[in-house]
Amino acid sequence: MPMAQIIYGSREGGQIVSHVVSIQTEVRDPLAIRAACGRLQLPAPVFEEVQLFSSRATGWTVRLPDWKYPVVADVNSGRLLYDNYDGRWGEQRHLDRFLQGYAVEKAMIEARRKGHSVFEQPLQDGSIKLTVNVGGAV
Repeated sequence: MPMAQIIYGSREGGQIVSHVVSIQTEVRDPLAIRAACGRLQLPAPVFEEVQLFSSRATGWTVRLPDWKYPVVADVNSGRLLYDNYDGRWGEQRHLDRFLQGYAVEKAMIEARRKGHSVFEQPLQDGSIKLTVNVGGAV
């Protein structure tokens, strides 16, 4: 699964100290799936059973641009099920963007749930830097 890095700050001894955390992305949260789809202007995910090329899959379906089959998120296992025929039926970059959006949205949901503030900064290389201030500290 793809990895994401998040930087967060906390107050230790009166000083703000930053920490870098690596996160392995498992797709388990339907709210973050929906938020990632909104972020990328994709159709809202639907929980359904769908046909992939040679199998059927049930879960939250995400319809990526120009993909022949949807991506199915099995939130119980955290896995994504899809068939893009090594890029012939859908470009990997669309899946990568969805996973990045999911990781960002999930991190923001969890940080805000704990009362922390979050600042998002898109970087020139296409990555996204999240700064999470523990306890809402700036």
